[in-house]
Amino acid sequence: MKNILVHGLGQNETSWNKVEEELKSNSIKVEIPSLYSMLKDVTSDYSTLYEKFSNYCNNFDEKLNLCGLSLGGILAIDYAKEHPDKVNSLILIGTPYKVPKFLFKVQGLIFKIMPRSTFEKIGCKKKDFISLVNSMSNLDIEINLDKVTCKTLILCGVKDSQNMESAKLLNKFINNSSFKTIDNSSHEVNVDNPKELASIIYNFWKDRGN
Repeated sequence: MKNILVHGLGQNETSWNKVEEELKSNSIKVEIPSLYSMLKDVTSDYSTLYEKFSNYCNNFDEKLNLCGLSLGGILAIDYAKEHPDKVNSLILIGTPYKVPKFLFKVQGLIFKIMPRSTFEKIGCKKKDFISLVNSMSNLDIEINLDKVTCKTLILCGVKDSQNMESAKLLNKFINNSSFKTIDNSSHEVNVDNPKELASIIYNFWKDRGN
């Protein structure tokens, strides 16, 4: 089994460092792809990113335990829909049920006035980041959720009010799923409470035959 942690939009692979350390202490090895590296020298949009992510996952011979936060969760859902036989289990953290279009427009305006250095810190050019965000405004995340057949755990930080209702809707419409909140955390659960998150991930994967 391959265990893959997928970071969110405003993060990079280092956002999982503390979670990875906790999992390693329990002898769990993980793969952590850099999403922005997948977009270097190609069109920076969601369809291209998903294609690159899908190819990355397909390169593993083993079945996959996918754990994604926000954007990472959207990618994981889409991959599980398209490759149900490849995914052993799914963990979705702070993942939207529908794209919040108004919020995306507001964020887009904010991103335009933010300094380039903010985006460079996560390994992405400002124009590529904005292009990726704009390309996500019409995603149909909620479509074909019945194609997700693996055991699924849906997580949300107790302070992540923006995604709490989405988490409950994902739990409602994804078969064989369960829902849990994580204390002392907002949207970036992997940063806010890595110890508890790692414990939950470990127990979930252990029960899935890791």
